[in-house]
Amino acid sequence: MKYSQSIKLIVLSLVILVNFTSCTKDDMGMDGQKAAITVSLISNSNAQNNVFLEIEDVQVRVKEDGSLPNAWISLNAINAGTHNVSDLKTESELLLVDHFEIKSTFIHEIRLVLGNNNFINSNETLISLDIAENATASNLIEREFEKNHIYQVVIDIDVDNSIQFNEDENMMILNPKLYTEIRKI
Repeated sequence: MKYSQSIKLIVLSLVILVNFTSCTKDDMGMDGQKAAITVSLISNSNAQNNVFLEIEDVQVRVKEDGSLPNAWISLNAINAGTHNVSDLKTESELLLVDHFEIKSTFIHEIRLVLGNNNFINSNETLISLDIAENATASNLIEREFEKNHIYQVVIDIDVDNSIQFNEDENMMILNPKLYTEIRKI
């Protein structure tokens, strides 16, 4: 009887010791003073034509004045390039940023940085999309990103309402309409 109690005590001591020494925040890849951001892109489209957008980066604005040199921080997009956004439904979202660590801060706005290689495939004809003057693919967030939390940001681009035909210039214009959903984990 004393032998089994001794073994139970030793096993219990080992379990407690392993729990206290096995995992730290450094081992898990999270700095205790930072938040992690994951950004995905989905689309809302009923159009028959495929829309391709060149995504260069994802950035967040951390300063109230967006014109300051260090107001925007790049989240280092991992899937930059030209993508068929018409295919990005909820089941097949495009991962743009994966657990990017950022200091705990207030984030005013998030934006997609789009390149010039944007087009629509209409009846097997590629038609260039010019970005509308003063148009930015961004959304106001106005939210504090707290340390020790993971934030999942889903950007939903409304493709149908983002593209118009400009009769005066006889061209297709892209004016991105975005909706942003943020989940704090």
